[in-house]
Amino acid sequence: MDQARSTISKIFNGEPHSYTRFNLTQNMEGDNSQVEMKLSSEIDEETGGNGVGGHLNHNSNRTPYVAQKFGRTPKNLCFMAATIFLIFIIGYLIGYLVHRNKDLAPTCATSALRYEDVSVAHETGAAPLMDWDDVKKLLAEKLTTSSMDAVLGQLTSSNHRAGSPGDEDLGNKVITKFKEYGMKTWTDEHFVKVQDPPASGYNRIVFKNGSEERPTGFLSYSANGTARGAVLYAHYGQEDDLRQLKDMNIDMNNRVMLVRAGRISFAEKVANAAKVNASAVLIYPDPADYSIGENSFYSSGVNHLGKYSDEYTEGKVHMGSGDPYTPGFPSFNHTQFPPVQSSGLPNILAQTITTGMGMNILRQLGGRTQPNGWGSINRLGDESDVITVEVNNVLTEKRINNVFGVIKGFVDADRYVVIGAQRDAWGPGFGASTVGTSVLVELARSISDMVENGGFKPRRSIVFASWSAGEYGSVGATEWLEVRSACITYNGFKVAASPLLHSLVQNALKEVNYDKDKSLLSQFGKNNWESAILEPLRMDSAAYPFLAFSGIPSVAFRFHSGSSDYPHFSTNLDTRENLNSVTASQVPQLAVRAGQFAGHIALRLVHDHLLQMDLKKYNQLIRSHVVQINGKVKAVQRMQPQLLPKALTVKWLIMASGSYSRASSALAADIQNSDLEDIEMCRVINDRIMTVERNFLSPYVSPRDSPFRHILLGSGPHTLKALTNHLDSLTTANPDADAELFRNQFAQATWTIQTCANSLAGDIWSLDNEI
Repeated sequence: MDQARSTISKIFNGEPHSYTRFNLTQNMEGDNSQVEMKLSSEIDEETGGNGVGGHLNHNSNRTPYVAQKFGRTPKNLCFMAATIFLIFIIGYLIGYLVHRNKDLAPTCATSALRYEDVSVAHETGAAPLMDWDDVKKLLAEKLTTSSMDAVLGQLTSSNHRAGSPGDEDLGNKVITKFKEYGMKTWTDEHFVKVQDPPASGYNRIVFKNGSEERPTGFLSYSANGTARGAVLYAHYGQEDDLRQLKDMNIDMNNRVMLVRAGRISFAEKVANAAKVNASAVLIYPDPADYSIGENSFYSSGVNHLGKYSDEYTEGKVHMGSGDPYTPGFPSFNHTQFPPVQSSGLPNILAQTITTGMGMNILRQLGGRTQPNGWGSINRLGDESDVITVEVNNVLTEKRINNVFGVIKGFVDADRYVVIGAQRDAWGPGFGASTVGTSVLVELARSISDMVENGGFKPRRSIVFASWSAGEYGSVGATEWLEVRSACITYNGFKVAASPLLHSLVQNALKEVNYDKDKSLLSQFGKNNWESAILEPLRMDSAAYPFLAFSGIPSVAFRFHSGSSDYPHFSTNLDTRENLNSVTASQVPQLAVRAGQFAGHIALRLVHDHLLQMDLKKYNQLIRSHVVQINGKVKAVQRMQPQLLPKALTVKWLIMASGSYSRASSALAADIQNSDLEDIEMCRVINDRIMTVERNFLSPYVSPRDSPFRHILLGSGPHTLKALTNHLDSLTTANPDADAELFRNQFAQATWTIQTCANSLAGDIWSLDNEI
C-alpha cells in the first residue's frame, strides 16, 4: 500500500514515466483467483534498474524534477482527466476484487471466474453432489446376497470370546479386509477387568433335598459367595412384577428370585431384586417365550425339550457399560487411578440356569397362586421351597482390541458417522456377532467401492468399528467412547432409535425393499409404523451407551420372528445351523436387508448438506413428561400437602419446555431459510443439531454413580421418568420417598432442559431468558 500511495503521489506530482501493471494469476493454494498489482518500483527491482525507471535515474547529476502548479491548459486538463480515470479504474478493480472474494467463499459446487473471456476452473473444496437416487442404486448394486454369503462363511468362528486368540484372529481378518478396500485402519487397545466362570471349581445350586446342579452358564460381574433362601417366582423381574408381589403382601426379604429371561436386561432384573433385599437371582429361558415347547410344562419330565433343556446362557449383570472398575475413564495398560468401581455392580448373587433346571424348580413350588398371565404353572413358592446358590466367578484382566477403518469425507472430514458391530461371543455367536460383523465388512466394501469406482463423494466421514467385549456389556464400545466422547450401531426388525432419528428411520424403511414388491415399511408397519416397528432402546444394546452415556444420536435394529425372539443369543447353540432353521435358511438375504437399512441411514447422514434430524420429536416427549409431572405434583399437594407445599410450582418446567419448543422451531426456520451452498452455514447448523442429544445429559450426576445421564432416555434418579416415580412414592407417603431430594432433582431436570434450549438457540442474543 505504501508503494501504491507513492505511485499515486507521483502521478499527482506529474512524474510522467511511472506506471502500474495488473497481472491475473491463479492462486494454486487457495480457493480464489486473484489480481496481482505490480508497481513500477517492483519492476525496476526485477530488471536490476534497467528499463524505464532505471533510465530515469541513470544520470545522477540530473536536477530533480520540481512540481509546478498545474495550469488550465488543454494538456494539463487531459492529463488530469487521464489521472482521474486511472484512479477510478484502480478503485473499481480493488472494490471488484474485494466483493469477488466474498462471493467466491467456498460453496457446494464448482464455479468459474471469467476474466476477459478466459474461463478458469475453480474448485471450491466441496464434494460434487451425487443425486440421492443414484446413491441408493449404487448401494443396491454393490451389496449382494452372494458376496454376503461368502463373508459369512469366512468370518464364522466356533470360539471368539473377548480377548481370546479366536477374537484376535477375527479382528485381524476384519482389519485385513478394511485394508484391501483401501481404507485407513487402526486399532484401539484396552486392558479391561472382566469376570469369567471359575477356571477350577464350579457354580452350583441345590433345591430342597435334591441333587446338586452345576450350571455351565454364568453371569459376569455377579457377587461371589453362597446364599440360602426360599424361592420366589417373580415373572420377568420387572419393577411392575415386584410391585404386584408387594401388593400381595409377600415378603421378598432374603428370597431367591426365580425369573424368566427377556423383556429387560439381566442387569435390570438383578438390580430390581436387590432393591427389595433379595439374596440371589436365578434366570432361566422359559419355553413359552421362545416357542420351543410350551406344552412341556405339563409333562412329568423335561426330555420333551430335547437340546433346549441343557442349553446354557451367559450374560452380564453390571448395571452400566464398559469396564466397571474404571467407570467414566478408559482402561489403558497400567493406568493409575484411585481404586474405584461402578455403583452398578450388584451386591447379590446372580446365576443363569437351563430351561430344564428352571422348569424342575417351578413344578415343585408351593405357596400362593401367581397373578394372571404369569405362566402355566401357577404357584409362587413358599418358605419351605429352600434353595442354595453358590457363585465362584473369577475376576481377570484381558487385553482387547477394537478395529477401525475410515472412509474420509470430502467436505467435513472431521464429522463422522460410526457403523459398529460386536465381534466377540461367549459361544459360537453366529447370530450375536458373526452376522453383524459380516454386514459391517460388506458395507465397508460396498461403500468403499462406491467412492473408488462409483463417483460417490461423502461429505462427512464414515468410521467402521468392530467392537470387542460386547458380551460383557459393550465394553469395547464404551471404552472407546470414554477416550473420545454420529453414530449408527446395529444388532442385527424392530428399531430402537433416538427420537431425532425417527424421520430418517421412516425414510429408510420406505426406501429399502423387503422383497421385489414391498418395502420394509409396507411389510412391517403398514398402518402405524411407530407402534409396529419402534421399541425402546434397551440397556444391553450396543447403541445404548452412545445415546445415554455420550449423547450421540443412535439407532439399533433387529429382525425377529413373530412374538418371540431368537432363543440362542449368548448360548452354546447360537450356530449358523440353528439360525438357518428359524429363518428358513434366509440368513444371507436378511443380512443384505440389514446392510441396506444401515447403509441407507449412514449414507444419508454423510450425503446431505444438513443432517436429517427431527428436532421437534423431543417436543412431544418432553411435553408428555411435563403433563404427567404437573398432574402428579398437584396430586401430592392435595393428598400430602406437608411434603410439597403450594409454593412448589411446575411453572418453570413448563417454561423450559416452551423454550425448547421455540428454539427447535427457530432452528427449523433457519434450516428452511439457509443457503445449502454455504458450507460454513451448513456446518454451524449441523453442530447446533448435534448438541441437542448431548445437552440432555444431566451435568448434575457423576458418571460413576449414574453413567446413563440422559434425562429422557437414560437410567437413574435424574431422569424425568424417575421424577414421576418419585412423585408416586410421595403420593402414598412411601418411607423411601424424600421430598427435599425430589425438589433438588426437579430443579436440576428443569435447568437441564433450559440449558439444552439455550444451546439450541445458538447466538447469545437469541437466548430465551424468561426462566
